[in-house]
Amino acid sequence: MIPYDKYESFRNQADVSSLLAKNLVSSKAKDANLVFSPVSIHVLLGLIAAGSKGPTLNQLLSFLESKSTEELNSLSSQLATLVFTDGGPLGGPRLSFANGVWVDQSLSLKPTFKEIVHNAYEAAARSC
Repeated sequence: MIPYDKYESFRNQADVSSLLAKNLVSSKAKDANLVFSPVSIHVLLGLIAAGSKGPTLNQLLSFLESKSTEELNSLSSQLATLVFTDGGPLGGPRLSFANGVWVDQSLSLKPTFKEIVHNAYEAAARSC
């Protein structure tokens, strides 16, 4: 069950997912089969937002219908807890996806960003 204090965030995520699906189906998959993960796309954009600032961050927050990166981070953490764990006493269904951030070795990642990626998104961030 969705915690009451997170309901708006989950509803906004569902709205963004519907928008993505509608645009994909109308432009790319009119007469074809299509499989995509709106949750994965939302989490990816949240990861990008966590490392963004200025106009880029503002555009991402607007598109994702979120007030702050903290709200996005919290939503992703809740998604990991609610969706991507064994769903019942018999161990299913189990859903998962892999997230990571890879950056050129000549660039460095801020420790706070690495911490957010690890804690909120259960992902890895490293320079390669």
